[in-house]
Amino acid sequence: MPITSKGLEGIVANSTRLSDVIGDKGQLIYAGYDINELAGKVSYKEVVYLLWKNKLPNRLELDAFTRALRAERELPGPVVDFIKTAPKTAGPMDVMRTAVSMLGLYDSEMDQEATREVNERRARSITAKMGVIAAYFHRARNGKSLPPVRDDLTEAQHFLYLMCGEPQAKEASDTLDVAFVLHADHGMNASTFSARVTISTLTDFYSAITSAIGTLKGPLHGGANEGVIHMLEEIGTEEKVDAYIEAQLAQKKKIMGIGHRVYKTLDPRAPHLRAMAVKLSEKLGEPKWIRMSERIAQLMKERKNLNANVDFYSATVYHSLGIPTDLFTPVFAIARCSGWCAHVLEQLEDNRLYRPLSEYVGEPVGKKVVPIDERP
Repeated sequence: MPITSKGLEGIVANSTRLSDVIGDKGQLIYAGYDINELAGKVSYKEVVYLLWKNKLPNRLELDAFTRALRAERELPGPVVDFIKTAPKTAGPMDVMRTAVSMLGLYDSEMDQEATREVNERRARSITAKMGVIAAYFHRARNGKSLPPVRDDLTEAQHFLYLMCGEPQAKEASDTLDVAFVLHADHGMNASTFSARVTISTLTDFYSAITSAIGTLKGPLHGGANEGVIHMLEEIGTEEKVDAYIEAQLAQKKKIMGIGHRVYKTLDPRAPHLRAMAVKLSEKLGEPKWIRMSERIAQLMKERKNLNANVDFYSATVYHSLGIPTDLFTPVFAIARCSGWCAHVLEQLEDNRLYRPLSEYVGEPVGKKVVPIDERP
């Protein structure tokens, strides 16, 4: 008898070598490496290489990969025009979704066989352009000029440079690079599953990543980190934290950034982001945000035995870096794109179309059609 599981909870949809989320142990693994072994020790581009190639690169491999990745940053002119003319009130994730979809129109190899080599080039192209799209739209909606892309900066450095119009402090880019590492992949999450389902039809690479972006946009997925800052702003001051949390719990409302669908203990990414949030808050002179966050985390642990997740502290990190709240999810997408691409490449290695069953709970068969004039 087929198993029915709402939300596919507990169902294994596929096998993967890319990442594993061990919820009861609070462990995240990338291709055999615990996230605690990678965070702060390797760069984001090394993690991208690991996910796509199943090994950490040596110096020569990393140099070649870096050059190839940075060479793909330039956006097609019509995509830049779209970004400039998009409504200033448009959501950044909507612009990112549409721009990535548009990239497929300007891929000169679309009529060729989609070999692994061709698809890896597409993966590099999309991954390299995500940050450019997000930063360019942010500047365009604020009436600012669009800085030319550069090939001498890391992904984190390049995004901050484009967003701000000038290179930012090394501490800021190093912090963002670690955040990218922590967000690069996370098992068969909703957006990754969307990408794999889409590419399993043997459609094009751009369609798969567009599906993933649309999925990540949802507030139950990538949009959660925006909710954390909105919550902190709504609370306003440290002395109001306790009353706010008690009121929310009394009304059985969700506390943003607390708890996780998979992790039954501490999210292993959270301590890294917490440490960065503390450091940045102290340096930037806005310690109230992290103190408020710490109190919320303490209360939720005491009241509900729930832990803070990656969104809880990433929100404070991004806020401290001067990243606008509505760019939090696009920043998540910039990092996660490498994981999406890795899963698309893996799906194509041994593809089978996803076609799950559904449980019919409608009326029994046998109903008869009543002529339209006789229907009540």
